[in-house]
Order: sequence, then C-alpha cells, then structure tokens
Amino acid sequence: MLDIRELQRNFSGIVERLHTRGPNLNLAPLQALLEARKRLNVETDALAAKRNTFNEEMKALAKTPHLLAAKREALRALGQELKAKEAELRVLEEKVEAELLLLPNLPDASVPLGKDASDNPVVRTWGQAPAFGFAPRAHFELGERLGLLDFERAAKVSGARFAFLRASLARLERALASFMLSEHTAAGYEELSPPYLVSRPSMVGSGQLPKFEEDAFCTGSGGEYFLIPTAEVPVVNFHYGEILEAENLPLRYCAFSPCFRAEAGSAGKDTRGLIRMHQFHKVELVQFATPETSMEALEVLTRQACRILEKLGLHHRVVLLCTGDMGFASTKTYDVEVWLPGQATYREISSCSNCGDFQARRAQIRYRPAKGEKPRLLHTLNGSGLAVGRTLVAVMENFQREDGSIEIPAALVPFMGGQTEIR
Repeated sequence: MLDIRELQRNFSGIVERLHTRGPNLNLAPLQALLEARKRLNVETDALAAKRNTFNEEMKALAKTPHLLAAKREALRALGQELKAKEAELRVLEEKVEAELLLLPNLPDASVPLGKDASDNPVVRTWGQAPAFGFAPRAHFELGERLGLLDFERAAKVSGARFAFLRASLARLERALASFMLSEHTAAGYEELSPPYLVSRPSMVGSGQLPKFEEDAFCTGSGGEYFLIPTAEVPVVNFHYGEILEAENLPLRYCAFSPCFRAEAGSAGKDTRGLIRMHQFHKVELVQFATPETSMEALEVLTRQACRILEKLGLHHRVVLLCTGDMGFASTKTYDVEVWLPGQATYREISSCSNCGDFQARRAQIRYRPAKGEKPRLLHTLNGSGLAVGRTLVAVMENFQREDGSIEIPAALVPFMGGQTEIR
C-alpha cells in the first residue's frame, strides 16, 4: 500500500509515476476523498481544540453556577458535534484505505519505461541453447509418448488445466524440489513448511486482495480462507504485525508448496501442457531487508534463482521488467526466462521482485534501526526459486533424445536414487 502522507504531499507526482504502469488508472475518486479527509481533519482538530478551551473555562467558572451550567450545556453540544465528525472521519478513512488497497506500487527510478513485455531489456544471458539433430518435441508430447504425463485422467478427476505425473516423471518433479531446497538452505535460507490455507488479512497483507480476488480459490461459505496462489503469501505474513531488530536483517526464507490459481492465463493460450495450470508446485524465496540494502538483496535473490538453472545446465536469460509489465506489488522486478526448445522460445520460470515497503505497510512489519529508535517499515522481496513444474518442462525439453527418452541432469541423479534417464 502506498504512503498516504506522501500522497497528500505530492499527489500529482505520484499520479505521474503510477501512469507509467498504465494509462487507465483513475485516481480522481481518491483525490476527492483525500481532500475531504483533509478538510474533515481540520474541522475535527478545531472542535477538539475548542473543547479543550471550554474545559479550561469551566474550571474558572466553578464559583459561578449559573454561568457554569450554560457552559456545560455548550460543552455537551460541542462534544456531540465532535463525536459526529469523528464518526464521519472514520467512514472516510475506510473509503480512503479501500481506494489505496487497489493502487499498485510505485516503480523504482531504475525501472525502464515501457508498455509491455516487448519493452523489457535483456540484462544477461547464461549458456547456449542445445543443438539437436532432430526436431525437438514439446514436453507434453514427450510425456504422453512415455506414458508418464496424463491429462485425460486429470480432466476426468478435476477438469481442464490439471495433470497426473506418473512414475519417473513424478519422481523427477520431487527430485527437482528437493534439489532446489538443498541449494537454497545451503546458501543461508531458512526452510519453512507453510500453511496452504491463509486468511483474508494475509491475502491483503501480501497484495493479492482485494485487487485479485477473482483469481483466487476461496474456501468455505464465509469467504475468509483462501488456497495460497504462492508460498509468498504465508511467508511474507510470517512476521505480520512484528517489529524486528536491525541486527537480525536480512532474514531469508525458502518454502516449497503447491500453488493454486483460478486464473491460469489468457483464454486459448498454453491450453496444452504444464505451463499454465490451476495447481502447480513452486519453491519460493522471501527476504526481509532494510530499505538501504533491499536493491542489493534483489540482485542476490535473483542470482540465487539463476544458480539453480546453471547447476542444471539450462540456458536462460534475465530481463528487467518495464513499468507497464510489472506485478502489482513490485517496485522492481527481474524475470528469469528459460529456453524451451520444444516451443523454440524463452518462458518465464522465475520472477524476482523488490516490493519496497508496499507489503510491509499492509502487513504492519517494521524493524528497529537501533536501540531506542522509532521503528520503521522494512522492505520485502520475493522470487521463485524455482517454479518446479516449469523447471520440469525445461529439463524434459532440453535433455530429450531423438528416441523420446530423457537424460537426467547430473545434479539431479543423487535425488533420483542414481537413475540417469527416463524411458
């Protein structure tokens, strides 16, 4: 959530920055509410000051009962007027907060201007795309030919955009998750096993609600619990409402979880395969850092995600998202895109973001810079480390053989019990 004080100080400047994310943001209702809030605050403060003056005057009138009675009646009327103004102000504050919760984060000054993904500059590239002496197949062709990827039975059980992984392919998915967690914990990330159901305040705290409620799976008739769209939600809220000590920062966490998303991409896009699913698995990285160190922390987090692809020998690139392509809560984002030879294109496999104090303000997470100093909002960061299903797709397509078998990357062999190929 944006800082309301900064909005009041520099409304036009913030509007200008927000419009770089897209021209369709209408901030006129919020501006009207802020102006009304300012007027009402002035009126309420004036009434409170007047009440204090009346109280002082009443002390001086203690020995003149007839004057004291009149003053007491005036004070009672003033108190009722003040109470009404305060109630009006509370309603207005709720309306302002409702509008603020719908506004995206401000892009950092280092983020390039742009409209969509075509304006994202490539920051760096690692490795080379594999050369095949045959036409490489897409992962769903490979999986179905091997009899290890079953979409038909999943559709019978759950509907579209679900899949059964079988035998060695299911084991490969599990091996990928174990490999990622081993790498991240060795790099200093504390592993968490998070809840898969979270409350509405947790979804608001991380920025999923209220903006993206239609994209979430809500459980129960009360609409108060949600299946997590990413482990970012429970892990960011791990320190909800807490004040952390500066000497303990940065805090680094990793978590493996299923992810559930009602909106699985554009209609008609990626209808086959594992790219866009209602349920998938992911290893998430989350950091809590000071404002002064969060941008360097973003670089470190992104490199950690890329390290997994490097160890697997998967060609990939890192792009810096432009203002028009950024996520709602992000102030700066790098996307890591892996090469998929079956599609002859790069596909996002990790999105690493610095959210600044946007989530921390919603979730009321602060840190104390030094003993005796006033707590400040810290910065939160998150990134996939990696999306397990898409990494599985990348391994299948990049390590396929002409006969349809799949070589298992050397880094995964210990997690596969010594198995070196899938046939």
